[in-house]
Amino acid sequence: MNTKTINIQVLALLGDAVLSLYIREQLLKKGINNANKLQELSIAYVSAKGEVKILKKLIENNILTEEEIDVIKRGRNNKKENHPKNTDILTYKLSTGFEALLGELYLNNKERLKEILNLIEVE
Repeated sequence: MNTKTINIQVLALLGDAVLSLYIREQLLKKGINNANKLQELSIAYVSAKGEVKILKKLIENNILTEEEIDVIKRGRNNKKENHPKNTDILTYKLSTGFEALLGELYLNNKERLKEILNLIEVE
């Protein structure tokens, strides 16, 4: 699927859902079986700050390809100006870029998506 024609916010929304599901599944595997606790623990990963922390580790360890970084930049450079009050605009834009990458990989390369998700250390 040609994701360049898909609105970057749509890719980010899809990527957010993918990450959220993955993190919750990992927490369930660790024995978290309480909805409130599951939600509380997942926020450390599925939030702008948590996503940027994951993204920075991927970049520092040279995990991402140039094409993947281009998708992140496309998401980061999106012109949407409003952002959540609990985070700064740069963090929000970087997290949007990361979510867009996950959405793009979900549509086009599930094996690569799995590789990247498996690098996230869920504690």
